[in-house]
Amino acid sequence: MTDPARSAVMRAVKGRDTGPEMKVRRAAHALGYRFRLHRRDLPGSPDLVFPSRSKIVFVHGCFWHGHDCPRGARAPKANADYWRAKIARNVARDARVRGELAELGWETLTIWECELKAAGSLDARLSAFLEAPAKPRN
Repeated sequence: MTDPARSAVMRAVKGRDTGPEMKVRRAAHALGYRFRLHRRDLPGSPDLVFPSRSKIVFVHGCFWHGHDCPRGARAPKANADYWRAKIARNVARDARVRGELAELGWETLTIWECELKAAGSLDARLSAFLEAPAKPRN
């Protein structure tokens, strides 16, 4: 791939309203849950925020957030040192953000891109997380 073509591909990668995120949003809405999107006043600007339940759902791409599935474990061929460091920083940031949210009294759930293949399991997982009693927020 030429450098301009690679740049065009990377420019097209979105940070919000991605396909996996939209699938989770549609599932949560179909289950009857209402939520806020990308609240910038919270650490990490979470994908879905359920304020009345004190719960947050992150939708992570396997490659970008270093998941241990085959897609997330795939090593980049070009500029490998840069990408390994970038993904390691993303993983560290994700852990820090989850800790900060926990300190503020929020419970978090991470849904990985690879887990979205079975729609029934997504519905069950969302319901189980959102219906569990919330811990009181600080």
